[in-house]
Amino acid sequence: MPHHPFLLIRVTGEDRPGLTAALTDVLAQHGVDVVDVNQAVIHRQLLLGMLIRVSEAGDPAHVLGQLQLVASEQELGMTSRIISVGEYEAWVARQGKARHILTLLARAMTGTRLAAVSAAIAEQGMNIDVITRLTGRPPLSPEPGPTRACVELSVRGTPRDAEAFHARLMRISRELDCDVAWQQDDAYRRIRRLVAFDMDSTLIQAEVIDELAREAGVGDEVAAVTEQAMAGELDFAQSLEKRVALLAGLDEAALQRVASRLELTEGAEHLIAQLRRLGYKTAIISGGFTYFGEHLKRRLGIDYVCANELEIADGRLTGRVIPPIVDGERKARLVRDIADREGISLEQVIAVGDGANDLPMLNQAGLGIAFHAKPVVRDAAEHQISTLGLDGILYMLGVRDRDLERMGAAQSAGVD
Repeated sequence: MPHHPFLLIRVTGEDRPGLTAALTDVLAQHGVDVVDVNQAVIHRQLLLGMLIRVSEAGDPAHVLGQLQLVASEQELGMTSRIISVGEYEAWVARQGKARHILTLLARAMTGTRLAAVSAAIAEQGMNIDVITRLTGRPPLSPEPGPTRACVELSVRGTPRDAEAFHARLMRISRELDCDVAWQQDDAYRRIRRLVAFDMDSTLIQAEVIDELAREAGVGDEVAAVTEQAMAGELDFAQSLEKRVALLAGLDEAALQRVASRLELTEGAEHLIAQLRRLGYKTAIISGGFTYFGEHLKRRLGIDYVCANELEIADGRLTGRVIPPIVDGERKARLVRDIADREGISLEQVIAVGDGANDLPMLNQAGLGIAFHAKPVVRDAAEHQISTLGLDGILYMLGVRDRDLERMGAAQSAGVD
């Protein structure tokens, strides 16, 4: 065969220890350069690809013969082909293209969902390089509790029409009941350091002011003010002041009663625990109330709490909020202040919320996530989670279930 320095080798077969070592030993004996290599194992089946460069003094036919011999001895299938200089240069040129990560999250991974996102990528002229499963293998017998499935696609290229591509992903999310996150694969994605959460309907399932209104017997009146705000008749600060005014005279003991019955959102406790183990700082940035934020801080180990302070006198609520009120713009400012205190950039911040007053902090963060949010917020935010719990955020960071399992095992071994 004519001499050529580049050869593409593909090896398949049942995986077992020592296969890669046996094949690469041939390369070592012949002084071969490994230009590119990729290996995966799916259900004990090995998929190994190598682009190799044979030295000018080497004999490509001999190298291939030796590799084929080893592959046959190990009961592996092997194919090879010459890569022309033109093909190699085109491959090198493609490496300069932008890279993105598409994260597909759902309760179960189906061919329909994977086909939809794959088609959307192809239509925009981009290529999928690697697909990685982030969740563990599902058991044959369903376990109690909510399920989750997530894959991460490493994509090379830039959408021809970014707006149309984003709209297509949003449509896939709505129609196929899944979440699709599209992020640039840059250094910032791997060095996030702070996660800022809204509290009501994000970290917890309730709206605290509604719970306080029930305690005060003014649930309908507070709901009417909320309706005014939703209709655009009042801004956040005005609606908050009017609703809190209706709580005047409520016994301070009611705060503890409400705090004791607050239920965390699915995945919240798991997420916060894992973020702490991974070295992240966490913050509650809420238009709710500090009493409940501090309650969650103690319960979950949150680092910062910024919320509204209810004025209390003689053991009862006065019906006033101590200024300044934490509205949307102040939320964004507080996130910036904490980032400055931690010595990080906003690109290293993740912000999570569900309401319109969360949009300023979501839009300024490196990763802003609308969590089970209202339609107007989902449409305005760059990323969303609407099908899984809060711990779905871990997959958007590229964290695999097995990474967490190993960390937990190592931590337990250290404690023991």
